[in-house]
Amino acid sequence: MSTSPGPDSLHYPTPDVPAPPLRVVPVLLIIVALVFVVLLLVLPLVLIFSQAFSKGIGFFAESIADPTAWSAIKLTLLVAAISVPVNIVFGLCASWAVAKFQFPGKALLVALIELPLSVSPVVSGLVFIMLFGAHTLLGEWLIERNMQVIFAVPGIVLATVFVTFPYVARQLIPLMQQQGPELEEVSAVMGASGFQMFWHVTLPRVKWALVYGVILCNARAMGEFGAVSVVSGHIRGQTNTLPLHVEILYNEYNFAAAFACASVLVLLALITLVIKHVIERLEN
Repeated sequence: MSTSPGPDSLHYPTPDVPAPPLRVVPVLLIIVALVFVVLLLVLPLVLIFSQAFSKGIGFFAESIADPTAWSAIKLTLLVAAISVPVNIVFGLCASWAVAKFQFPGKALLVALIELPLSVSPVVSGLVFIMLFGAHTLLGEWLIERNMQVIFAVPGIVLATVFVTFPYVARQLIPLMQQQGPELEEVSAVMGASGFQMFWHVTLPRVKWALVYGVILCNARAMGEFGAVSVVSGHIRGQTNTLPLHVEILYNEYNFAAAFACASVLVLLALITLVIKHVIERLEN
């Protein structure tokens, strides 16, 4: 007579429990991250400021106060002050149109917004020379009316606007698409005009993304080199922005002055990061 096995004699398969991750893995990742930060961020910053003050504070102040350096600083700030508001207007209009409306050519517009990120800045500068150069029809027409674009401030502004205009729109479009058009439709049903809908409904919900886009756009505008180098003509004291002035000083083997002016760009970048950090704290 056979007896059935009791409960204690049955063998149930044990589930496969994943082994806990080795503690050495996160430690290695942290070490790798720290090495990259030190090599690519901390050491370059230390080198810039050490070289900037290598001949003393007096020489540093003299390099910044030099008329050509001061002209480059003022031109850099002027170009940023013009290009950033232009990109704010374009970014708001483009993102609102793409996210809230359906129209023919919408995909093409999105592709064109991304275009400056995939085209070399040098190529974009050459395009402006082909459009507004002295030997083109449009360039000759402008010169006849005493309006110079290439090798002048307008060309620098145009090149900077072209290079930087995706930054605001790229911050706003995904957020607006995620939010959807429901609140705008409700406000339209309640009788709000297009401006009231935008100002009181859309803009408050994207204000932090707009601020992020402005910060990125401003940082890129102040540091742009390639496109500006092509259209500026490198006229010392007139069309040289701060990055171009740093290049000229470095090519002249005036290393201390070059790093002194470069430290101004670094300080502007650090100020931008501080503003971004403050905004993130306010948002949270």
